[in-house]
Amino acid sequence: MNGQGRTQPMSVEQIVEQAENFEYNPLVPFKHWSRSAGTLLKEAGIYHHEGNEEQAYLLLFRHARLVLDRLPTHPEARSKQNDLVLQQLRKDVLRNISKLEALRPRINKRFDRYQAILKERSQAKAAHTRALAASRRVSADDTHTQKGLSSPPSDSASAQGAETLSAGENRDLAVKLAHKEIRRRATERKATRHAAITQEEEQERQTAGSLGEWEEALTKDTHMKDREALSRDMHNIRMQVSGSKPEALQQGGSRPVVKTPKSHFVYPTVPQKSSREPQVYSPYSAPDPTSEDLIAKHATSLPPQRPSKTPNSIVEDAFLPQRPNKEAITHNRSPSRSDTASPVPQDLKPSTFTFQPSAYLENGSPLRTIFLPPDLRHHFLSIALPNTKANLETCGILCGTLISNALFISKLVIPEQTSTSDTCETVNESDLFDYIDGEDLMILGWIHTHPTQTCFMSSRDLHTHSGYQVMMPESIAIVCAPSKADWGVFRLTDPPGMKSVLNCTQSGLFHPHAESNIYTDALRPGHVYEAKGLEFDVVDMRRS
Repeated sequence: MNGQGRTQPMSVEQIVEQAENFEYNPLVPFKHWSRSAGTLLKEAGIYHHEGNEEQAYLLLFRHARLVLDRLPTHPEARSKQNDLVLQQLRKDVLRNISKLEALRPRINKRFDRYQAILKERSQAKAAHTRALAASRRVSADDTHTQKGLSSPPSDSASAQGAETLSAGENRDLAVKLAHKEIRRRATERKATRHAAITQEEEQERQTAGSLGEWEEALTKDTHMKDREALSRDMHNIRMQVSGSKPEALQQGGSRPVVKTPKSHFVYPTVPQKSSREPQVYSPYSAPDPTSEDLIAKHATSLPPQRPSKTPNSIVEDAFLPQRPNKEAITHNRSPSRSDTASPVPQDLKPSTFTFQPSAYLENGSPLRTIFLPPDLRHHFLSIALPNTKANLETCGILCGTLISNALFISKLVIPEQTSTSDTCETVNESDLFDYIDGEDLMILGWIHTHPTQTCFMSSRDLHTHSGYQVMMPESIAIVCAPSKADWGVFRLTDPPGMKSVLNCTQSGLFHPHAESNIYTDALRPGHVYEAKGLEFDVVDMRRS
């Protein structure tokens, strides 16, 4: 459910086709799918605010399909608690129908204008070719003209005024953009709370902006054919909300109910909100002495070299997934924006830039860039040090936001948790989600320690991370092995990793998986970039 950045305009029909192309697995717990639905709405609101209406439409339509088409068939949907959640999600869909109606004519108008430009260019090129054939002479000027006519149009409808940037070569700009936008959103959020706006009104603003703007857009440049086409697209959605069967099903079709065995793996819950004030760290502040002591004791350089020692686990070596090898990093690259210290524009707006995907899943789907503060793991190791000395794992939640088609980790949340030497379970999930939603954050992954073992993803880690990656394909797992001076950033491969783990029904805390390439590095190479100077907060929600 990721964005590809801005390319040439698409029609609504093309967007709908992409929106319906996602894999649904009923073995994934209902709570993860419901959180995915909420994430879709947050992303749609941000994309719309930044002027990317096509991606906003795609996410809103995908949300409708997930809520009305897939979730009602989930094995856990019939429980009383999940039924209430589903009812609320359906209300979100009903609110979003008017927003889809407002976006449709604007998107189609932009697509039609782009197609008209292409046609004009094609006709001009054909006329020019005929003229050349008639005169039987081709000059240097003619060749230059022909080249210009055959190049794709730089239509404003395509980029919508946004400059496409490479994440790796524009990290300084990304950091400045993130700082300004995160502060702007925080100020706006405080003003909203101060004005005592209701929760429903705030959700309306977060997911789609002012409703009045949408309605104004609906009445402007609206054609009857657009409204009729939208009615056909959304007819089944409205019928499902009212409890009726869609037309396709009334004509004899039926949707099979997927019956699959439930996984025996117990997915972790996440944390309770505490009354403690968040600890705020700046990348420019002096690190905790305990963190420095720990790093100095176990490492001489960051990031450290990978140890060749086999993981020291409580299970047999055959049960441990093999850690993926990193690809060689080439050094003959051109200087980046950070390297050359290029001037950064003063008037930074998210709508001015869009970061292009920096990596791709194994199935070819693009992955948006995640910008990671380099100091985050050091502060996490400092917080985890008492547990590490006691041979207990520690975990944290990586939270952040979406800006200009890139994801920025801006908050490390330490949830209330219970730990052993090989496991870490978070507790009080609802309170953690209340905190995350209240701060308009997205869950971008997690971080945890292996106090005495090496840096790898155990089978339990793989099952835990699959839940995060279902919610967002870009989600990452950071593993820190302080006793080995090692760390890594990982994601499941897709395929085969995601499908293998999600379909796994093996019991037992640790167990083997058949695939050798079940997970891979997400940093160097990958879609994760460390961004020096990127600020972040640390929120410790533990009671003690």
